[in-house]
Amino acid sequence: MTEAAHDRQRRWKDRMPPDRAWKPRVGMSKDSRAAEQDRAAGGRHTRAVDIGGGRYARASIALRLYRSTRRIRAYLRWSQEGETREQYVGEVDAATRAANLAQAWSIARAAGHVTNETVPPGSWASSPSSRAVMAANKGRDTKPERLIRSALHRKGLRYRVSARPVADLRRTADVVFTKARVAVFVDGCYWHGCPEHHRPAAKRADFWREKIEGNRARDADTNAALNAMGWTVVRVWEHEDPEEAAERISGIVRSQLEDS
Repeated sequence: MTEAAHDRQRRWKDRMPPDRAWKPRVGMSKDSRAAEQDRAAGGRHTRAVDIGGGRYARASIALRLYRSTRRIRAYLRWSQEGETREQYVGEVDAATRAANLAQAWSIARAAGHVTNETVPPGSWASSPSSRAVMAANKGRDTKPERLIRSALHRKGLRYRVSARPVADLRRTADVVFTKARVAVFVDGCYWHGCPEHHRPAAKRADFWREKIEGNRARDADTNAALNAMGWTVVRVWEHEDPEEAAERISGIVRSQLEDS
């Protein structure tokens, strides 16, 4: 038995590991759990299980307390072909959940259970980490969108989600109030060039500058096209407070309904 293994046995010999050493926080969202795993692993792209054929599955670490032995065991979990797979990693012994997750990822990596996801040929991403960021950016149902929709719903407003305000115009708004003719777009700070939070890319700077400028030009064209058809466009940055954004949208929608 290794010295580290002996240390683990001694650590919890006379007492039960505390909840904070293995239990997740109550009420953690799916996004928060993913971020926790990313931090512990050292990045989203480092959580890859090679499932063959150039394909990777995104894995996570599950911590379980075995009360009979006072041991915290770590398991690697991932989805493959519609089934959840699991691999025992080892015992961990740190005083906090964050440290135990990091310890487990280190063991898993040393054992060859996980690898760094590579960038496939032809990818726009300059590195696995930037590709992971791009993959994490969803086209709809992002967290800011969901929070704003929930706030609008609490205000008694009803709407369509991810719909074209005008059927013949190839533009999809995140929230659409058909009767009031109000279209809401929740813009990501990076992809739409937020003046407060956008930071230019250090690698392939010209490519990404053109990409962001193209997005902003398309946003302006969308605004002009919908305005010309009698629609009011509301744009919300993802960093805005959802309650304040919902209040602003609600005021515009109710004003439009009163004038109609």
